[in-house]
Amino acid sequence: MHSITLRSDIAEKVNEIQEADILVGIPSYNNARTIGHVVKAVQAGLVKYFPGKKSVLVNSDGGSTDGTMDVVQNTAIEDFQSILVHHRVGPVFKIATPYHGIPGKGSAFKTIFEIAASLNVKACAVVDSDLRSITPEWIELLIKPVLEGGFDYVAPLYHRHKYDGTITNSIVYPLTRALYGKQVRQPIGGDFGFSGNLAQFYLSKDVWETDVAKYGIDIWMTTTAIANNFKICQSFLGAKIHDPKDPGADLSAMLYQVVGATFDLMETYTDMWRTVTTSEKVPTFGFEYAVGLEPVSVNLDRMIDKFRLGIKELLPIWEKFVPVEITQFLSNMVVVRKEEFHIPDDVRVKLIYSFAVAAHKKVLNKEHLLKSLTPLYIGRVASFVSESWESSAAEVEEKIDTLSMSFEHGKNALIAQWD
Repeated sequence: MHSITLRSDIAEKVNEIQEADILVGIPSYNNARTIGHVVKAVQAGLVKYFPGKKSVLVNSDGGSTDGTMDVVQNTAIEDFQSILVHHRVGPVFKIATPYHGIPGKGSAFKTIFEIAASLNVKACAVVDSDLRSITPEWIELLIKPVLEGGFDYVAPLYHRHKYDGTITNSIVYPLTRALYGKQVRQPIGGDFGFSGNLAQFYLSKDVWETDVAKYGIDIWMTTTAIANNFKICQSFLGAKIHDPKDPGADLSAMLYQVVGATFDLMETYTDMWRTVTTSEKVPTFGFEYAVGLEPVSVNLDRMIDKFRLGIKELLPIWEKFVPVEITQFLSNMVVVRKEEFHIPDDVRVKLIYSFAVAAHKKVLNKEHLLKSLTPLYIGRVASFVSESWESSAAEVEEKIDTLSMSFEHGKNALIAQWD
C-alpha cells in the first residue's frame, strides 16, 4: 500500500470526515467562470442519486488566480429540499486544496487519489472544471457501475461535434483499441469513474514525478486500468460541451503530450499488447439519445497550407524512419489540388506505427520526433474534414470504426518492426 502524507490542513479535514463512501474530484486551474455550475451539478447528483451515502467533494486546484477556489467554497445548492428524495445521512463534505508537485492535471489527480485512499472510499469520479453540459445524472452514471456493478473503471461516452476531439478520433482511440483490445471510445475524455481499489493501485505506480503527472494522466489512467485487467465499462453522458478548441489551431503541445504518453505506455505494457489480436466492445451504461451540439469552426485552407509547409520542411527527418512509399506519397501531396486532397487510412496507420517504432528505437530526440508529427496530424484532419463535410454523426462514427480496423490489421507489421 502506498504511504500517504497529506498536508496537515487536509489531513485534519480527512480526520474529521474519517471515512466516506463516495468521492468526486474536480481538478481546476482558473475556471471561476464555469466551476460553480460543475459543483452544483455534482452536489445535486450526490444528493439525488446517493442520498444514503457519505460523500466528499474535492476541488484540487493548480494555483488559480481568478478566484476559482472561492467559487467552490461559496457554491451550494440554493433549494436543498426540492431534490432531497431521501433524507441524507450527512452533508456533502467539501475539501478545496491547492495541490503541490509538478504543475499539471496529474498532480491534481494524485491529491484526489490520496484523499480517496485515506477516506477508504468505495467509488470515485473525476469531472472537468470547464464543463458546460454536465448534469446531476453524470454523477449517477459515473459512480453507479462501480458501487452496484462491480466495475473498477468507468470511461465517459459522449456525443461530440464531428470536428471536436480530433486527436482522440484520429490517433488515440484507434491506436489504444488496436493495442489493448478494448473499444473504449473516449480514452482521454476527462470525466471518469473508478473504484477505491483502482485509486490505490494508481497511487502505487511510480509515475508522479514524470511527464504523466504533467499531462498524460487521462490516457495513463485508461491504459493502466485495461492493461492490468481491471473491470472496464463506459457510460453515455450526452453532449460534451466545454471550452472548445479549434482542431486546426496550434495543437502541437497537446499532441506531443498525449501521443508521447501513449508511446511511453507502449514501452511499459509491451508484453501485454503484443498478445492482443482483436478488439471487443465494453459494457455501456446510460440511455443513448441524439443531442444538439455546438458547431466547431474549421479553416480547411489553413490546415492544408500547414501540412504542405510541414512536408517541405520535415520530409528529410521523416525519411529516416518512414517507409519510402509513404514519404513519396507525402511529397506528391504538395502539388495535389485542394479539391482532391485525401490521405487514405493505410497511410495514416503506417505513419503512426512508424512514429511509435521510431520513439521506441530512439531514432530522434523524442520531443523533436513528436512535434514533427503535427503537420501530418493536421493534414489527416484536413482530409477527414473534406471527406466528411456532408456526413452525419453516424457516418462519421463508421469512418472512425473503419480507421480503427485498419490499425488492428496493421498491428502485425508494427510488432515485426518493434523487434
